[in-house]
Amino acid sequence: HIYHVFASLPQMERGVAKVLGGDPKGNNFLYTNGKSVIIRNIDNPAIADVYTEHPHQVLVAKYAPSGFYIASGDVSGKIRIWDTTQKEHLLKYEYQPFGGKIKDIAWTEDSKRIAVVGEGREKFGAVFLWDSGSSVGEIVGHSKIINSVDIKQTRPYRLVTGSDDNCTTFLEGPPFKFKCTLSDHSRFVNCVRFSPDGSRYASAGADGQIFLYDGKTAEKMGTLGGAKAHDGGVYAVCWSPDSTQLMSASGDKTVKLWDVATGTAVTTFNLGSDVLDQQLGCLWQKNHLLSISLSGYINYLDKNNPNRPLRVIKGHSKAIQCLTVHKEDGRPFIYSGSQDGHINILSNTGENEGIAGKGHSNMVARMAVDESNNLVTCSMDDTVRYTDLGKKEYSASDLVKMDVQPKTVSVGPGGLAVAVCIGQVVLLKDKRKVFTLENLGYEPEAGAVHPGGVTVAVGGADGKVHLYSVQGNTLKDDGKVLEVKGPVTDMEFSRDGAFLAVCDEKKVITVFTVADGYQVKNDFYGHHAKVVCMAWSPDNEHFASGGMDMMVYVWTLNDPDKRIKIPDAHRLHHVSGLAWRDEHTLVTTSHDSCVKQWTLKI
Repeated sequence: HIYHVFASLPQMERGVAKVLGGDPKGNNFLYTNGKSVIIRNIDNPAIADVYTEHPHQVLVAKYAPSGFYIASGDVSGKIRIWDTTQKEHLLKYEYQPFGGKIKDIAWTEDSKRIAVVGEGREKFGAVFLWDSGSSVGEIVGHSKIINSVDIKQTRPYRLVTGSDDNCTTFLEGPPFKFKCTLSDHSRFVNCVRFSPDGSRYASAGADGQIFLYDGKTAEKMGTLGGAKAHDGGVYAVCWSPDSTQLMSASGDKTVKLWDVATGTAVTTFNLGSDVLDQQLGCLWQKNHLLSISLSGYINYLDKNNPNRPLRVIKGHSKAIQCLTVHKEDGRPFIYSGSQDGHINILSNTGENEGIAGKGHSNMVARMAVDESNNLVTCSMDDTVRYTDLGKKEYSASDLVKMDVQPKTVSVGPGGLAVAVCIGQVVLLKDKRKVFTLENLGYEPEAGAVHPGGVTVAVGGADGKVHLYSVQGNTLKDDGKVLEVKGPVTDMEFSRDGAFLAVCDEKKVITVFTVADGYQVKNDFYGHHAKVVCMAWSPDNEHFASGGMDMMVYVWTLNDPDKRIKIPDAHRLHHVSGLAWRDEHTLVTTSHDSCVKQWTLKI
C-alpha cells in the first residue's frame, strides 16, 4: 500500500533535555517520540520517515559518522543499530549494555565504537565495539544517572560524560579509562559536547552555567557569559561546524549563540514567554540552527531576526485520539486532536498549523465539521467547543459545558449536534444545549445524527442501537432498538443517509439499511480484536474500520468478502481515528502521534 507519513513532533518532558541527532551528510535530522525514531529532511521537513521497531519508548538516536547506520536506545536499555540506506531499515545489531533507560549515545569518528549512558541498575554507562558488543573500556566515576556523553572526533580519543551528580568525568582511550572528575557545576549536568575539531569541549548544566575545557587534557579554559550563561537551566549545547561558535538552549526560553574565543553571546534568540516556550534541545547542521521548545515545536532560527524564527515546524507531540478531513475551497485539510487537548491543522502539502488562543485542557475525544464550517470537538475537559475554521481561533463563548464527560460528538444539518456523555445523550442546536436525555437504562457509547436531521442513533454498552427522532428541540424515543453483536464502539450514517454502520467490541461491523426499516444489510467479519473506529467513504459504497488488532480494513458494502487489508498501519499501535480525503485516499492516525495517508486501489 502506498502511503505518505506526516510525522509527529519530538516527545517532550518538562525539565528534561531532548537530544537531536544530526546526519553527517547534512540532509536529515533525528529525534524520538514514544516507540518511534523520526527521520526528517532538514530542508523540507514534510519529507519524513518513521522507524518503529523498539518495543519500548526510545529516548535517543544518533547517526554513525559514516552516515550508513543509526543507533537508537530505549528505556529498557536496548540499543538497536540499523541501516539508513534502505527503506526497510534492516537491523544490523542489537545489544543490551545495561538494564535501564538510555539517555545519550556517541560514536567514534571511525563508526566502530559506541558509548551509551543513562540509568542502569548496575552501571550508568558502557562503551563497546559496534560489531561485537565487546567492551572497550569502563565508564565509571559517577554516583547518579548520566545524562550526556560525547567522544572527541579526532585522535587521540577522549570521552566525556555529564551526570545528575553535578560532575563531568573525562576518559582517555581506547580502551577508555577514567582520567579525572570535574565538579565545576553546582547542579545537574545536562549536556557535554566536543567541538568538531576536538580542541575543546563544553559542559552545560541546570545551574545556568556553560564551561569550556581543553579537549585533550580537560584543563578548564573558561566560562561563557561571565557569572551565568542563562537565567534558567541550560539543557543542550551544539557547536558550529567550524568550532568557533556554540549555541545553547535554556529553560529561560532563549537560545544563545556564543563566540567561543571571547566567551560572549553574539545573538540571543527569544522564543516566547509561555512555559511551553522553554528550549530543551538544539542542533547546528550546515547553515541550519534548530531548537526544540517544550511544546515539541521545532524552531529554525534566524540570525538576522532573533525574535522571529525563519520557520516553526508544528504538529503533535502527544498521542492523537481523533481526526477528520474537511475541504476548504476544494483543498482538503486534516484536523486532528491529541491527548493533551492540542488540535492541529494539516494541509495536503504537509504544513502544520495550530489554532490560536486557549483551547481544550484535556484529551480531544472526537471531532467533526458542521455545515457552518465549525470544527465541533468534545473533550475530557467536559466541554464541547465550536471553532470557526475560517478564523482558526478558539472562541471563549462558543463553548458548551457538559454535566458529565462527553465521549463522542456527531453533527447533523441545521446546526444540530449530539454529544454522547457518560449516562447522557445531549442534543445541541446552534452552539447551545437544548435537551438532555438521562436515565436511559443503558450506558451510551456512540452516537450518529442522520444527514436528514430527523433521526439520532445511539449505540450502547448493551450491544444495541437505540433510535430517537428529533422533534423540535427534543429527542423522542422511537421505541426501536437494533441488535448488534456486542457493546458499540463507533457508528456512522453513510453520507447519503442510506445506511448505518455500527462497529462493536465483538470484532464485527453491522450495516443496516435505513429505508428498509433498518434491516441488516450485511455483517462484516475480519478483525481479530475489538473494532474501535470506522468511517464511510464519500462514495457511500465503501467504509474503513480500525481495530485493537492494529489492522485497518476497507470494506465493500455489497460484498463483505471483498476487502482491502492494511496490516500494521501504525506499527505497534492501534488506529485511533480514520477519515477519507477522497474516494481513493484514506487518512489514519494513532497513539504514535503520526498521521498517514493511504492511496487505495478501489
